[in-house]
Amino acid sequence: MSEPANMRDIRDCLVLASLPHVPFDGWSQRTLREAAKDGRLDPSLGERAFPGGAVAAVEHFAAMADRKLAEEASSADLDSLRLSERIAWLIKRRIEPWADHREAVRRAVTLLSLPTNGAAALRASWRTADQLWHSAGDSSTDFSYYTRRASLAAVVATTGLFWLDDTSIGSEETWRFLERRLANILLLPKIGASVRRQVGDLVKPFDVWMRQSAR
Repeated sequence: MSEPANMRDIRDCLVLASLPHVPFDGWSQRTLREAAKDGRLDPSLGERAFPGGAVAAVEHFAAMADRKLAEEASSADLDSLRLSERIAWLIKRRIEPWADHREAVRRAVTLLSLPTNGAAALRASWRTADQLWHSAGDSSTDFSYYTRRASLAAVVATTGLFWLDDTSIGSEETWRFLERRLANILLLPKIGASVRRQVGDLVKPFDVWMRQSAR
């Protein structure tokens, strides 16, 4: 069951208001309290909106960014672009809106990289890759559904890390790095066929696990 729209809006508001505080207090309950105050909300709302604490707030941040990208992509003319160009455009637009909050993004990545937060990191990474492929027009249902998303998740992660330390004008070095990484995705059909022969029906239990983890 999806969460009520009003609660989602409250969480969006809290996360956005948290971004200026994160460089000083990290993703923390203190940050959520200050964000609630900034929004003239009950200071305890941050804790109630995110029972899972800072990790839940970061995961919501990632999901919110995915939603905003989907909204932007729906009104963009992507059909005229080649698939690789579409993916590049989508990843760029997934990253660019948060340029003024790189430190908050860096702190989010650091938090999700902790071993105890592996499940949240996997969910966020998979959800982003899935949204990117959907926005690019991918409708695969065979084994390539998984290989495409796993490979793209790796591209997004490495590109994001590169971007965090990129000081070039307009992050041009990041976009060149992205183009090089995306070139590897062209190998996926051959890789997918090879993997499919080796793992057989492994995809089925993996699918069940991913759906349960997402819930």
